[in-house]
Amino acid sequence: MTTTVRRSSKADARDAVGAEPVAAAPRRNTPVGAGVGRSRASTIIVTGILVVVALYFLVPVYYVVIAATKTTEDLFATNGFLLAPTFSLWENLRLVFTYDGGIFVRWFLNSVLYAGVGALLATYFAAAGGYALAKYDFRGKNIVFGTVLGGVLVPGTATALPLFLLFSQMGISNTYWSVLIPSLVSPFGLFLCRIYAQASVDDSVIESGRIDGAGELRIFHTLGLRAMTPALVTVFLFQLVGIWNNFFLPLIMLADSNLYPITLGLNNWRSQVDRLPEFYQLTTGGVLVSIIPLIAAMIILQRYWRGGLTDGAVKG
Repeated sequence: MTTTVRRSSKADARDAVGAEPVAAAPRRNTPVGAGVGRSRASTIIVTGILVVVALYFLVPVYYVVIAATKTTEDLFATNGFLLAPTFSLWENLRLVFTYDGGIFVRWFLNSVLYAGVGALLATYFAAAGGYALAKYDFRGKNIVFGTVLGGVLVPGTATALPLFLLFSQMGISNTYWSVLIPSLVSPFGLFLCRIYAQASVDDSVIESGRIDGAGELRIFHTLGLRAMTPALVTVFLFQLVGIWNNFFLPLIMLADSNLYPITLGLNNWRSQVDRLPEFYQLTTGGVLVSIIPLIAAMIILQRYWRGGLTDGAVKG
């Protein structure tokens, strides 16, 4: 055994001596810190762009907060720093909530009704329609989906006047229904829910529910809606922001100031600033209050996005 190992070692040595030398790989004349420098420069550029974009969105919000702390004289004062706060915030908020018998509170509650109920029902209808288009085969399915895509391209301002004429003939103009009913339709939401249901709701899960004896509605409510949660949150927030900031539709539909949403009410105050300058304080304070529900909704609901992104990342 020892002799065999020694002969093998000698043979390997002879082969190594007689082998042709392998050409060394050519060296690249790349500076040692070139890659690090390029990475650092790209990081600085991207960070700078993000800072500019963040300032573009945050500076108006900051100005709204600062303007709400000022009186009318402070807003137009030339001897003070415009972006520095003063100490009239609580007085402005008191005027907002007590002016004209607390009409702002009614506008606020109207907006909660329009945006909250409208966004919730629109999300549910979009989820049901998108789920049906994704998981059921029926005649005319593609025609229905194409019609929905066409609805995405139609702006809401183009349909406001025909809706007003229709609701006037039905006798429901200048009512809560005239603003609430158009808010229940979300073509973009149905499109998004259809795409998401097709990707996230597995057919085998639906078949398992049917084998266990569950009906189609129960499968949709217990399995489909749960799998579509990130899409539903997205649709709900889009509808909530869109209805809350909607101005043109209530302007056409409503004549009674008690039915105004917060956007139309604030515009009513702003239109009086030329005659009564103190309405500047009311308007700026009302604008500050009007953005708080949207910020709260975004903060509360963003966790569902994070949860939806990690669903299915680990096989159980």
